[in-house]
Amino acid sequence: MFRKSIGLFISGCILASVWGCQNEAVPKPAGQLRLEYPRAEYVHFENDCPFTFDINEDAVISQKGNCDFTISYPKMKATIYLTYKPVKNDIEAHLRDAQTLTYKHTIKADDIVEQPFQNEKSKVYGMFYRVGGNAATNAQFYATDSVKHFVTGSVYFYAKPNFDSIMPASSYVKNDMQVLMETLKWK
Repeated sequence: MFRKSIGLFISGCILASVWGCQNEAVPKPAGQLRLEYPRAEYVHFENDCPFTFDINEDAVISQKGNCDFTISYPKMKATIYLTYKPVKNDIEAHLRDAQTLTYKHTIKADDIVEQPFQNEKSKVYGMFYRVGGNAATNAQFYATDSVKHFVTGSVYFYAKPNFDSIMPASSYVKNDMQVLMETLKWK
């Protein structure tokens, strides 16, 4: 009886191994995380600089000198750099510099879409640039009143510029930049 049990056991193992090996093992493809971010809530930001704006309450803002700011998103490894320059009969130079900075990304960018902006009530005029592809930045803007004030903003991610992998974070921060520009007011 013992021999019969061992024989059945060995036969079962052989049969199981033959059936179990009929399908080739296929490795699972690398999965991507689905990144979701909380709905943005904005708060008004004001200090002694000659302008105010709204900012995402989850962002970390720090002043870097003469009304220049960094707005950081630590979870996304992103930073918006905001620079202020007073206009002193040199608006053309400021505009040229802002446009040159944006178009330096054409080497890696798939496209650059210009979106003009004007808020007659607040006297804020400017341009919002959406930079497509694997460029170092995916959004930039400038805003001015054409007489006294000029502000530029650009977002950079501290990761290899691979648009597919940073797209959710990129869209989130780009929307925050657009809100910042649209709520900008001069004092």
